[in-house]
Amino acid sequence: MSRTNRERPNGTESVVSEYVFDVRIVEVTGDSGETRYRFEAPQHCGREFESRELAELYADVYFDVNGFEEAGTGERGIPPEVVQAGRDTLAAYFLTQPYSDAQWVASFYGRRPEKVERYAERVRTRADEIREQVRERGLD
Repeated sequence: MSRTNRERPNGTESVVSEYVFDVRIVEVTGDSGETRYRFEAPQHCGREFESRELAELYADVYFDVNGFEEAGTGERGIPPEVVQAGRDTLAAYFLTQPYSDAQWVASFYGRRPEKVERYAERVRTRADEIREQVRERGLD
């Protein structure tokens, strides 16, 4: 699991999910009052999401494939690590993209949206297990 809500000094950003290996989700409130969620990890260019849930699913995909970098993949490119990981990981990654939702992913795979959600749940479960093993072994 992640630790939550550690306030940053300036008050416009706060860490809402913190994981092993310096991976975290930061809630960012802009001058206009709009809230976004930024995924941060070492050697990763970072990504912002409209919801915390999507940012956390992205983090789960990141852990499921042992990390990846999106720089250089283009606007609609997919990191090779994600493609190679299998259907459930790719489906979860697609769910985090701005052009996609459960209906789109279900259509892509020829499945029902409920099946896509089960794919994402498997990724979440594996990511939790990976993070727990890292903590148990003192590798964080």
